[in-house]
Amino acid sequence: MDEKRFETAKKKIIGQAREREGIGTLREKTLHAVLKHYYAPDENMHEVPIGPYVADIYTGDAILEIQNGNFYKIRTKLDVFLAQYPVTVIYPIPHCKWLVWVDEETGELSPRRKSPLTGSAYRAFPELYRIKSYLPNENLHFIFPLVDMEEYRLLNGWSKDRKKGSCRYDRIPLALYDEVVVAKKEDYLQFLPEGLPQDFTVKDLSKAAKIPVKTAGMAMNILTFLNITEQTGKKGHAYVYRILADR
Repeated sequence: MDEKRFETAKKKIIGQAREREGIGTLREKTLHAVLKHYYAPDENMHEVPIGPYVADIYTGDAILEIQNGNFYKIRTKLDVFLAQYPVTVIYPIPHCKWLVWVDEETGELSPRRKSPLTGSAYRAFPELYRIKSYLPNENLHFIFPLVDMEEYRLLNGWSKDRKKGSCRYDRIPLALYDEVVVAKKEDYLQFLPEGLPQDFTVKDLSKAAKIPVKTAGMAMNILTFLNITEQTGKKGHAYVYRILADR
């Protein structure tokens, strides 16, 4: 993590084009643009055609793709890229988030309000599940930047207050809190917190990591698929897991 380089990327994107043209009006959203300049300050590496697709970043011997979600959409792109180069998927996760609502008719912005939720890298597991069959590929790596940000949303939802079902307008990064890197299979072990018993359940992981049970279940599904953990039996209706000694 390089906070100085992140600030440089942020000032370049937010301090220039966004001041001239306004938040969210450019083709490329702000968070995506800042991360692209953070991970590759050399703009010659940006938007490089590789076969039928365009890579966000091509270093000459590796590809970096910034993905804001919906990993299932990049499966065909991964088929092409992974056959030729190591690929790192960068998936930004909100750490501390402030919400600002935008009235489309008047352009009025609401006072920003802090979300009560604090994001962690465990939020990546529902996305990883969507490309689970690709995860054993040694050419595929991940970076999960935890970013403090402002999120601007349009008041165009279906509920009475127009918030439920609303569209995200833009995300403005404020600071880079942390980066979680998965460069090799063993790096998935960082998602098993210290203090877990030798034999543990999904609920044990949920409690230790302070994450929803559903997220913990997806994590264990993936870790077991990757032969990092194994099922050793059942405790009542719950499966029991253990870290594989020969992982």
